[in-house]
Amino acid sequence: MSSFGLILLLISIMLINCSSSKGTMDQMAKTSAMMRSVCIGKHKAEEGLVDGLGRGEFVDTKELKCYANCVLEMMQAMKKGKIHADSAIKQIDLLIPSEIAEPTIRAFDGCRDSANGIKNSCEAAYALLKCLHAKNPKYFFA
Repeated sequence: MSSFGLILLLISIMLINCSSSKGTMDQMAKTSAMMRSVCIGKHKAEEGLVDGLGRGEFVDTKELKCYANCVLEMMQAMKKGKIHADSAIKQIDLLIPSEIAEPTIRAFDGCRDSANGIKNSCEAAYALLKCLHAKNPKYFFA
């Protein structure tokens, strides 16, 4: 799993379950699938291109960039083009298993400034997504 996907899952798990314990990989996968479905539908992103994100294939399309923004906003990792790294890191620490959480937290911390100066929310989200993949490709999926 990727940092992007894991962050997405853990924040979603928290929002959906309001649980005080860490989520399981199965719970995270289910939450990720739900968010993926919502954001693909909302932004008409091609599923094949979304699949490519997990392999580090960042195609330059508005739909894919806005898909990324949708997911990151659902995770509360971004809002209006601004990265909320501390909020995302707190959720990661609470909800993701430790062996996956540590590299994901490091990636998010290292990417907190990746969207600085970018005005468009979708472009900013895509910059964060690319940075998260570069910092932690082992646990990256979209």
